[in-house]
Amino acid sequence: MTPPPAYCPEGNHGEQKPACGGQAGGGVKRFDSVVKAALKEDVGSGDITTEAFIPRGVRFYGEMRAKTSGTVCGLLVAKRVFELAAPGSKVKILIKDGARVKKGVVLITVKGFRAILTAERTALNFLQHLSGVATKTAMFVKALKGGKTRIYDTRKTLPGLRLLEKYAVKCGGGVNHRMGLYEAFLIKDNHIAMLKGDAGLIGRKISVLRKKYRGVKIEIEAQSLAQFKAFLPLGADIIMLDNMSSADMKKAIALARSFKGIKPEIEISGGMNLKTAARLARLGAERISAGCITNSAGTMDISFEVKRLQ
Repeated sequence: MTPPPAYCPEGNHGEQKPACGGQAGGGVKRFDSVVKAALKEDVGSGDITTEAFIPRGVRFYGEMRAKTSGTVCGLLVAKRVFELAAPGSKVKILIKDGARVKKGVVLITVKGFRAILTAERTALNFLQHLSGVATKTAMFVKALKGGKTRIYDTRKTLPGLRLLEKYAVKCGGGVNHRMGLYEAFLIKDNHIAMLKGDAGLIGRKISVLRKKYRGVKIEIEAQSLAQFKAFLPLGADIIMLDNMSSADMKKAIALARSFKGIKPEIEISGGMNLKTAARLARLGAERISAGCITNSAGTMDISFEVKRLQ
């Protein structure tokens, strides 16, 4: 499964950025199960307040508007919420996913009957959350100042929303790490501990995996310079430097660059924030991974203002 269609910024509202992913089209429907679950959770057997106070046949016009500046993501998902919860609504997306917008910009307009009030909160929840992830990611991208190092996400995502959150990371200019446990090998501290840290045994297992899972990335985590030195000859595609000191990371990267065998990519991880990422990017690693761009991104403030048409 791939992320939903790409809609990236252009025109007067946002700065041009690389594609967010996918091909344009109806791919967002693949998230119908997530959208329907969210609507079921909120609406249940019916929106009793709207049904009691708003007569049938009354038409409304609404605008979703950015109340703060940021990077927008989730517009197609919000539109899909209205399509499912308020059939017949006319939804117009005015900004493209991945656009950096200023406060006050109108993102979506909606025309329809009273059911658009029912769909409002679920649509906003998706849009605000995904825009928060995209905005936080864009802040990290800016902090890295366009150098060699790229910002990667992790598996620290909300259950059920991973593909959407990772799509938001791409819209913010970041890069997706593995989508799930099935997609790549990441030999972490607990796996290493179970093998008593035996680099020889780990190396033999990596050799077997190379033959059995051709083309699948293999990454291993090192928590000390000594561990890194032991893992460097094992042939991993990526070595993660987890919570190591800057001095040791600098030495590790120098060793990787001068290594005569297969040179792994280097990933830096652990307690990442904007200031730390900016400082560590100067070491020249290919990757910095940060769980905070998904698990503590916050939300972008977006309003939905509605007026009665008749």
